Amino acid sequence: MPEIGISGQEKLKNAKVLMIGAGGLGCPVLQYLVAAGVGEIGIVDDDIVDISNLHRQILYGVNDVGGLKAVLAKEKLELLNPNVFITAYPVRFTSANAEAICGVYDLVIDGSDNFATRYLVNDTCVTLNKPLVFGSIFKFEGHISAFNFQNGPDYRDVFPEAPPADEVPNCAEIGVLGVLPGIIGTYMANEAIKIICGIGETLSGKLMTINALNNTISFFKVGKPKQSIVKPTVKTIDQEITMDELNTWLLEYPDEICLIDVRETYEFEDYNIGRINIPLYELQDRIEELPSDKKLIFCCQTGQRSKMAIQLLKPLYKGEMYNLKNGLS
Repeated sequence: MPEIGISGQEKLKNAKVLMIGAGGLGCPVLQYLVAAGVGEIGIVDDDIVDISNLHRQILYGVNDVGGLKAVLAKEKLELLNPNVFITAYPVRFTSANAEAICGVYDLVIDGSDNFATRYLVNDTCVTLNKPLVFGSIFKFEGHISAFNFQNGPDYRDVFPEAPPADEVPNCAEIGVLGVLPGIIGTYMANEAIKIICGIGETLSGKLMTINALNNTISFFKVGKPKQSIVKPTVKTIDQEITMDELNTWLLEYPDEICLIDVRETYEFEDYNIGRINIPLYELQDRIEELPSDKKLIFCCQTGQRSKMAIQLLKPLYKGEMYNLKNGLS
């Protein structure tokens, strides 16, 4: 391909890439980058293979159960391409080792499954000025973006604050469609190759979302605040209310409240507390359905998609918006 050519292959050979997580997302990312000829790759993961991982973590088999993912991934990937220098870090990625590990590499890819690690990876990349390819998965949905690239926005520009740890279920708790990490991981590898080779259009400044259940793909623009502007905190527009407070408001001010459920239609039909259903990734296209003279209260199952809804609508909607804390659960 002329877009890559010999010079692009040399860039791949000279690249040093760090993969955070060797699970569902890390497996396809690593396989494609190793096959593409990336010269040096680091793999950070302290987890061991469990039999419940095998439907989505395609580097491993039943004989690998109980083994360290980072070590096993290194062994298997070296069989795919022995010319790639691979380092396994079978340790937890923490504030104590983050800068030392990331400092060795040119590009960081985050395939972790918890918010604490995502924020640590992002903040470390910002500190060290490293581009970051990000991906996440939840049931049937996945997100991909490129952060901190060519003065573009970082993860905190999309999600300013992490939710409490006990509010967010992970893949082991909520489940995930087995093929979804492959779809999202392949896109992440594609972003990494484009950044390394300097070709095409990256996802910097955009959040790409894929819903594998209904085959929808959406793009949301991500802005980077000017340095002179303080990023809004949770208390400015996206305030939270409890279920008890919501019930009180609905009783006392029913005409001033608009409750919007941002879950998928099948979730809404299975159980809801009434009012409007607009799935999260349809919000921007259906913004005209939102009343401008009422307080908007967004809800979902856990309170996380509703928080994202507020973040996505901030540039477009100037009225009062509230998140139902902890969601319907």
